[in-house]
Amino acid sequence: EVQLVESGGDLVQYGGSLRLSCAASGFTFRDYTIGWFRQAPGKEREGVSCIPSGQSATYYASSVKGRFAIFRDNTKNTVYLQMNNLKPEDTAVYYCAAVDYPYCSRYESAFHYWGQGTQVTVSS
Repeated sequence: EVQLVESGGDLVQYGGSLRLSCAASGFTFRDYTIGWFRQAPGKEREGVSCIPSGQSATYYASSVKGRFAIFRDNTKNTVYLQMNNLKPEDTAVYYCAAVDYPYCSRYESAFHYWGQGTQVTVSS
């Protein structure tokens, strides 16, 4: 059974940092591209960042570029999203998703498997 489990969400103050984790099981993790998406109340889900299974480029939304960093540890079947200098507009439920394709996409329709999400709240 394919599973993606996010963790690390929390309440944090403006300017603070969090590290989200996406732990995967049930598939050959190293062959999958992993994306992070978020959905704020009343808004559509949007792509935040993505790390490919291959050597192609990572992706960052312009709103998080320079503040967020994505990396993966294939020995632990886990992808991390390091979030620094957090702002209230980063408040959302964050989801990770997986697809067996070696290139990143910012579109949720490109991804096959999804986690349940973890809440990030940034207070001002």
